[in-house]
Amino acid sequence: MTEQSSLWQSQQQSSSYAELCNALYERELLLLSTLSTDNPNAIQSRLKSLPYYVQKTAHAMVNAQTPLELDSQNATWSTKQSRSMPLTGQSSDEIWQWYQSNPLSLGLVIPIKESDRIVLDCIDRIDADKKRFRTNVHGWFSPESMASSDTQLLKPTKKVMMAGCAGHQWQGSSPSRPVLPSLRELLLSCSINWRNLKKPLLLSKPH
Repeated sequence: MTEQSSLWQSQQQSSSYAELCNALYERELLLLSTLSTDNPNAIQSRLKSLPYYVQKTAHAMVNAQTPLELDSQNATWSTKQSRSMPLTGQSSDEIWQWYQSNPLSLGLVIPIKESDRIVLDCIDRIDADKKRFRTNVHGWFSPESMASSDTQLLKPTKKVMMAGCAGHQWQGSSPSRPVLPSLRELLLSCSINWRNLKKPLLLSKPH
């Protein structure tokens, strides 16, 4: 019985993996087709690396330990969307206190509020002397930047991170149709340690 169960699970994972690869390839090729042709070398470089990142993302998603539901046909995560952006307990003081009271780790996935949605980024440099850290896409964050930045740093909570993973967005005070997270964001979503949001997970390599 155990062997049959394991076989069924393996077949399900294999099927989901194939569907994820197809969906991710389709999405990324469509994106590449819209890029400017002024720099064909850059497009060629992205095409060469595409199989590696598609397979890595698909493998990570199908093996992820997450409270989110996987839609393998569309290569997305889904969860119930709240009526408004989940910003309770996200004042500037509360946010910075969270980051200062916890030892930060390189690679930690963190949420950023961009206008009407929450996106995922990760810490790639820590400057303890100046009490600041840098994220891969959004740059440096410090207590001084909290009031002046166009994008708002948020502290990781389960609701916030799930909204970011699922591409939830809001128009005014009402929810609107989710957006498709980028390949990079999908990879980051698989590095979230849902049991301890203070520590990132290391992704296993595809076989």
